[in-house]
Amino acid sequence: MSSDTKVAATDSNRQPATPEELLCLLDELGIEHETHHHEPVFTVEESEHVTATIPGGHTKNLFVKDKKGNFFLIVAGNHARIPLNRIHGLIGAQGRVSFCNGEKLMELLGVAPGSVNAFAPMNDHENRVKVIIDEPLLENDQINCHPLINDKTTTISREDLLRFLEHVGHPPQVIRLSETQGD
Repeated sequence: MSSDTKVAATDSNRQPATPEELLCLLDELGIEHETHHHEPVFTVEESEHVTATIPGGHTKNLFVKDKKGNFFLIVAGNHARIPLNRIHGLIGAQGRVSFCNGEKLMELLGVAPGSVNAFAPMNDHENRVKVIIDEPLLENDQINCHPLINDKTTTISREDLLRFLEHVGHPPQVIRLSETQGD
């Protein structure tokens, strides 16, 4: 077996990173972060009481695919309205996009439904997911994301979020996708 084959076999058997491994990576990269513990939240609506107590921009994340099997992680502000029926041309999708199932989410990003987050691309070792950030989110100096699990929220600077994504091989494409950004 060649060394390339060994690496491929190892990558396919790799376990998803844990929140602790993510936070250690942030430390190794010199990224300042603060993590807040709370009960699990699965939707933007469920998280309103959590987001009200943590300053900065809060995210919602959409994991979608196109008809050709291309995958996209859209990271937007928690109140952004993303018109899925019209964004395919903006993000480079081949036709309209639809939500992916939980199995594909776990396979590619290593997280369960309700825990999709901007840190999850660290688990996409084959670079199958294209990361898109809705431009208005980056108007916030601080960005809040689940650290791979939905019972915590981690705050980092917008610059450090971009640097993190670059480090894990997923430099994001920043595009205005949302129709309006609420408060």
